[in-house]
Amino acid sequence: MGNIKIRDYIINNFKEDDVNTLRNTISECIKDGDEETLPGMGVFFELIWNGSNEDARKKMLDTLFKVLQKEKR
Repeated sequence: MGNIKIRDYIINNFKEDDVNTLRNTISECIKDGDEETLPGMGVFFELIWNGSNEDARKKMLDTLFKVLQKEKR
């Protein structure tokens, strides 16, 4: 990838995609469980977080907290 930052690469790679393509990409990454897709998912989450207001952020955190509590073993 040379000097291009992974964040910029991912954004440029997906910025022209429609909602269905983004949904399918996310669903496939989760379904496949491929560790190599984690950085891209992190960039997606960063974009969502930065584009969200405090109410949406609180909802995401509450959801994450609840899911993590269920995952405790």
